[in-house]
Amino acid sequence: MRIVIALITLSIVAACGADDPPFRPTGNVGVSVGPNGVTPNVGVGATNGTFNVGLSL
Repeated sequence: MRIVIALITLSIVAACGADDPPFRPTGNVGVSVGPNGVTPNVGVGATNGTFNVGLSL
């Protein structure tokens, strides 16, 4: 019974994103100069136009 429920749940979740546009990777690199010296900035992420996910280092 658990396997049947898991398969139904998986197919519902898979069908929800079928019409959405794919995620596009994004990234940026920068250098800041200030009183503390030179500081590098790096960011990576993904977006599909509506939803954004990112990480800045």
